[in-house]
Amino acid sequence: MVVIIFLGCARIRHPVPEGLVSRAQVLGMADVRAFSDQPSDIFINDLIKLLEQEELGRSFFSDFKADKSYSALAISGGAAKGAYGAGLLCGWSKAGTRPDFKIVTGISTGAIIGTYAFLGSKYDQKLKEFYTKHSTKDVWKNKGLLRVLFSNSFANNLPLRRLLAGYFNQELLKDVAAEYKKGRRFYVGTTDLDAQRLVIWDMGKIANIGDDNALKLFRKIILASTTIPAVLAPVYFDVEIGEDIYDEMHVDGGTIKQVFFLYDVLRGIEKAITKKGIDASKIKYSIYVIRNGYTDSIWKEVPDKLSLIAERAIDTMTNAQTTGDLYQLYTFTRLGKGDFNLAYISPTHKPKGKEFFDPVEMRELFDLGFAEASRGYQWKKVPPGLEKD
Repeated sequence: MVVIIFLGCARIRHPVPEGLVSRAQVLGMADVRAFSDQPSDIFINDLIKLLEQEELGRSFFSDFKADKSYSALAISGGAAKGAYGAGLLCGWSKAGTRPDFKIVTGISTGAIIGTYAFLGSKYDQKLKEFYTKHSTKDVWKNKGLLRVLFSNSFANNLPLRRLLAGYFNQELLKDVAAEYKKGRRFYVGTTDLDAQRLVIWDMGKIANIGDDNALKLFRKIILASTTIPAVLAPVYFDVEIGEDIYDEMHVDGGTIKQVFFLYDVLRGIEKAITKKGIDASKIKYSIYVIRNGYTDSIWKEVPDKLSLIAERAIDTMTNAQTTGDLYQLYTFTRLGKGDFNLAYISPTHKPKGKEFFDPVEMRELFDLGFAEASRGYQWKKVPPGLEKD
């Protein structure tokens, strides 16, 4: 009887059929996302529209005629290590050299940091609070063994949902929309687990809709991007294709990529720029990448405990995955003659956390990032392994 009760809690799914995946639109909110592995007319046309606004002097591309450069920021995953990136941004503000980023991308914990990075230094205190005032109990609550056996996750995500609801409110949504109207863009990545594809969400466009449904979707995307598979329950999005309704299962964007930019979805944008009479060779840009983690192997004794073994295994896999993502982003930047800048946690800092989200360790990481940036961070110009001797 107990088994029947627990099995009865399972969701009855209606997943998008394989051949229709690319046609699915969020229920009641079309054209707010794209798949990262194919060009997107939605995203390309958005940038074309900004080009057309150039004559009004308020375009994203208005810098190009003056042959000026623009800055973009890509923030990686890293769970609790996001405290380092939070500290780096706050210290960067104190140094007085933090750019007004034209494009911000964030994945996993980087989706949370990216929201505040997009909004600028006026939100630094909120960013600091988020990454120094909370612990594991504020993110998830472990389930009992019997519940886990008949569940889709080891822990309950209700604490995280409550946390996000407290920080991501209507006022924040309005501020994101205001920046979007200035011609700036903020994108977050989630993983469509059925399709095994990264989905890139235009968060400014969603915020610009402005109603309660937009706020719910905004929070839901952040939740999905930070949902570690199996640890937390997947997040479902209702989508429509014609008159048919389906559901998509989404988890942490870091399942596919630890850091991302827009080189896949914007393939073909060069032709659009040329058609507008802009010399692509005059487009100058700098990409800043914050890796919320290490790029070196870090020794750490792992206790013989399931949760800590799983945590260490996840950390090891994401470190290895990140190296490839950084090389891909570096190659894209070099081919586009852009300026590549990378920050990551120094191997001299040894992790000492006693739980997944250890507040003591997170405060130390925040302070480390803050100290390094406030005195002028020395950005790495190449990924690890390409440094000159």
